[in-house]
Amino acid sequence: MSKTVIGVDLGGTRIRAARLTPHLDILERVETLTLAETGPEATLNRIKDQIRKVMPADNSTVEGIGISAPGPLNPETGVIYSPPNLNGWYHVPLKAILEEEFGVPVYAGNDANVAALAEAVRGAAKGYRHSIYLTISTGIGSGMIIDDRLLLGNEGLGAEAGHMMMLVGDKVSSLEMEAAGPDMAMQAVNRIQAGEKSLMTDMVNGDLSKINAKILGDAAHAGDALAKSIIARSGFIIGLGIVNLLHIFNPQIIVIGGGVANLGEMLFTPMHEAIKKHCLDEAYWKNLIITQPLLGEDVSIYGAGALVTTKGGMVKVSDVIKALNS
Repeated sequence: MSKTVIGVDLGGTRIRAARLTPHLDILERVETLTLAETGPEATLNRIKDQIRKVMPADNSTVEGIGISAPGPLNPETGVIYSPPNLNGWYHVPLKAILEEEFGVPVYAGNDANVAALAEAVRGAAKGYRHSIYLTISTGIGSGMIIDDRLLLGNEGLGAEAGHMMMLVGDKVSSLEMEAAGPDMAMQAVNRIQAGEKSLMTDMVNGDLSKINAKILGDAAHAGDALAKSIIARSGFIIGLGIVNLLHIFNPQIIVIGGGVANLGEMLFTPMHEAIKKHCLDEAYWKNLIITQPLLGEDVSIYGAGALVTTKGGMVKVSDVIKALNS
């Protein structure tokens, strides 16, 4: 019987599981709600149930189970520490629990690392030895493929570009806290409350608590000056963050996804301006590719499968691509 791999996406909203070929073609997929508020044990049971639904009758045909999960987590031990969107999860040994249950190797990775791996294996960054994946949404996550391997760090906690620290005025902040969706919404609320005029006030019928990144984007597309200025600021700050990444890692390609990235040129134009203005030399950006991801919402499923084929990110990405193409 042909070998298969199991990919699992453990998200704050949904648990998805799929059976894939070793070439990472999806054969079967199921999903259910995470219902994280019910606690770790109940959520773990739902994970197991979804895996059972796609697991073949003969476990020996399964090369392994890969899991994309919220960080922080240690990919070597498979322990999830304390993800903010999984209620009550604290040092949960996910790898050990699932290996005991199913009797096959289990590989765990944080969701941004897994997405970076997926885009490198069969997405926008395929064929590049040095790539960085950024997702800009309610937070800023990242994953990095450096010299053909997934960058993990000593405890598997590396590559957290969203948490690059910075000083803003006299406040210690981070890239995520200054440029992600919730921060942009908060800036809008603060400036409106301070007396600035904006279309957003009418768009939320005066309830400023309803302002979010989508409302901000809609207002900006309608020509709202306040919204446009906030987006431009975030784009510039993201650009400065990318400058740091270029100086440290000198990647060939940066893949940028996430809901905030859908703001388009209003975000990307100031981002490119910051990159060109503040890089040490044009050699850092002249041949740099900045593009969108190709894999859509399936990225976590493909990436979880790729965790198995790369043995948790230890195998060179190019070797996996060769095997997939054989």
